[in-house]
Amino acid sequence: MPRNKKSQNPYINLCDWNFSDANDINLCNLGVGNNQNQNLNNLEGKVQNPNTIDNPKENPDQNPNQGNGNLIGSSQKSNIQYNLRSEAQMPQNNDNEQNKEKQEVQNIKELGTTQVPTKENKEIQCITIIGEIEGHFMGNPQKKATKYEHIIPLLYSIEEDPEIKGVLVVLNTVGGDVEAGLAMAELLNSISKKVVTLVLGGSHSIGVPLATAGDYSFIAPSATMIVHPVRTNGLVIGVNETFEYFKKMQERINEFIIRTSDISKEELTKLMYTKDDLVSDVGSVLIGKEAVDCGLIDEVGGLKESLTKLKELIKENNN
Repeated sequence: MPRNKKSQNPYINLCDWNFSDANDINLCNLGVGNNQNQNLNNLEGKVQNPNTIDNPKENPDQNPNQGNGNLIGSSQKSNIQYNLRSEAQMPQNNDNEQNKEKQEVQNIKELGTTQVPTKENKEIQCITIIGEIEGHFMGNPQKKATKYEHIIPLLYSIEEDPEIKGVLVVLNTVGGDVEAGLAMAELLNSISKKVVTLVLGGSHSIGVPLATAGDYSFIAPSATMIVHPVRTNGLVIGVNETFEYFKKMQERINEFIIRTSDISKEELTKLMYTKDDLVSDVGSVLIGKEAVDCGLIDEVGGLKESLTKLKELIKENNN
């Protein structure tokens, strides 16, 4: 199989070789420049003299092995397969690491965390609900958002995983879609795992029932919660009917908050219709301990207190 001397191409080309004595051939990773010329000269001599090739295989019926850096030829005259290994071979041991990194990046983009419910996880799963709560309509692409179609399957996976014993929900949300937020809150409240919520930054509007949905709730000293009635903007057709619909929706939200916290109905109604705190709306702004004093949140604390309480609840549940 002599090389065509007229070709000056520094890279391997099948047209540079005369395949008179080989049925199948695969050329790759022979290098470039001087290393390539040296490798090709050695290769040419070995193909012309089969006795110089290492490890000849005497089984003519076996298919030639193809792979990185292999030259395989089967001689019609001697029916001997030859396998010449190139020194340049593609690394194979980092494929799993690259796939793992890609999966972690995908998890961050979709769920905001690299820790998804798998058999390798610890007994506590952390969920973050940040930005705007996105419901049936896509929100502004310039805003951070939590999609309820991501949270609901995640909660289902947690419920089905026997190794996960508790859930820590970290909240920093401005609110958003009422029905989507209420759906997530109901699901959090109904799972069998122990749930502790932690308000950092703020948990406003429909974020209030999300904050009270767990078995125990914390709020950071500097965090805030805005309590206000359901509202909308834009053109409204059928004012009376829309008002009745919003009134029923507000009753659903109030009922959930009262059921999952220690606040009374009278106190909640008073907070919702206060006129002194918000410039363009009615409602109340509660900061840190104020949310605890009115009964919305159980305790002022941070991550340390939240994890400690969750572990206590898990231990009590196991006993």
